[in-house]
Amino acid sequence: MRVTNADKSAAASARRAQIVAATITVIAEEGYGRASFARIAKRAGLSSTRLISYHFAGKDELITAAANDVMSTIGTFMAEQMRDRHAAPARLHAYIEGIVGFIDSHRTQMKALMAILLGGGLNYDADTDRKVISPVEQILRDGQAAGEFGEFDPVIMAAVVQRAVDGLPFLLDSEPDLDCAHYARELVALFDAGTTRTLP
Repeated sequence: MRVTNADKSAAASARRAQIVAATITVIAEEGYGRASFARIAKRAGLSSTRLISYHFAGKDELITAAANDVMSTIGTFMAEQMRDRHAAPARLHAYIEGIVGFIDSHRTQMKALMAILLGGGLNYDADTDRKVISPVEQILRDGQAAGEFGEFDPVIMAAVVQRAVDGLPFLLDSEPDLDCAHYARELVALFDAGTTRTLP
């Protein structure tokens, strides 16, 4: 049977995905500092760490690939959650419920991502933070422009919304049995109260 370039490319992509998944699991279970090529190779069922080096130039590239994999998954998940939500309050609800739902159902991935960020494995500066917060800020500004939200500072409110969902992975570390659906409902109620337009 002839092996085509497409077959080789598919096999390489599958092996890279296998290594990235193993990296995420090792970081989540053992910590960022202990995510050596040896541990990752063992988790991935590889015979040698050279198989990792063949696909990734070094640990930095592998860690970046792992973080990007999680963030890409979040983006795909959230795009589906936000689909067909047009009114600003519905979009805000979907954003909060979507992020909380993702964190709840992807705990290993989120624990790994948080460990990478805290360990300095991914550059997260002020510009990055603004990009993370900007979708929420845009929802709030759109809602104010349409008269669906009241008067408040959208930058501050967006930052508070984002911090409320970003903090959930850390809360789950100490409260693993936390009812995340209840957490989402509480946040929705809280931010409804903070954004609702007060009629004269």
